[in-house]
Amino acid sequence: MTADAPAFRLPSAAAWSLVGLQFVFLILLGFLPWGDLWLREVGTLVLGLVLVALGVGIVLVAGAGLGRTLTPSPIPKADGQLVTTGVYSLVRHPIYSGLLVLGVGLVVIGASWLHLLAWVALLSVFMTKSRFEERMLADQYPDYEAYAARVGRLVPGVGRFRA
Repeated sequence: MTADAPAFRLPSAAAWSLVGLQFVFLILLGFLPWGDLWLREVGTLVLGLVLVALGVGIVLVAGAGLGRTLTPSPIPKADGQLVTTGVYSLVRHPIYSGLLVLGVGLVVIGASWLHLLAWVALLSVFMTKSRFEERMLADQYPDYEAYAARVGRLVPGVGRFRA
C-alpha cells in the first residue's frame, strides 16, 4: 500500500451482514433435517462430534490468542495489534478455520445435500469476509503482507500472499 493511497474500509453494514450470514449458515448446519447420503452409525456420529469439539477448541484457543483485539466484525479494531503467534502462526484466520471444522462435523452428522450446501455457503462467507478483512489489516499493519506471505489463510500453507 502506498503512503498516499486511502485506506480501505468495509462499510459497517456490509461487515455486520457477513457476520449475520455466517451465523445463519452455522445455525442451518445444526438444524437442517438429517439425510441419508451415508450411513449414520455410531462411528459416524462420534466422528462428527469429535470434529465439532475440535472446531470449538480451535475457536476458543484462537479467540483467547487475540485477547482484546477480538471482534466478530471483519473490521479490525483501531487500537488492536497484529497477532502472529500461537495458532496465528499456522493460519491467518483460525477462528474461521475452527468454525469450518465444526461445520464439517455437523455435515458428517447431518449426512444431507443441504448440509453440504450450507457448509459451502459458510466457506464462501468466510472467504469473502477474510479478503475484506485482509485488505484492512494490510492498511493498518505494515508487517501484514509479509506475515500473509508466510502463513496460509484458513489451512496451513494454503492461500498465502504472493511475494
